[in-house]
Amino acid sequence: MQRKYRAKIFVTLRPSVLDPAGVAVQSGLKQLGYDNVEQVRIGKYIEIILVSPDETSARQNLDRICDQMLANPVIENYRFDLIEVESQTGIV
Repeated sequence: MQRKYRAKIFVTLRPSVLDPAGVAVQSGLKQLGYDNVEQVRIGKYIEIILVSPDETSARQNLDRICDQMLANPVIENYRFDLIEVESQTGIV
């Protein structure tokens, strides 16, 4: 039996990497009067639905997907939340 999972993936720049987009947003916020914003970091949010026989396989698959396609491991970190959304019968 296959299971369906929803992955919520968060990709962010590593703390040591400069974030010019974040600096630009912070500057814009300051110009709007938000002087209390100390730092802004910009990232990516991705949702994926995948089918897998179990949660362990789904997590391993997601790790490979993130490492090979969704994040640049040299400058970005990623994390994901995985939730089973429904069981699928008859999926090969």
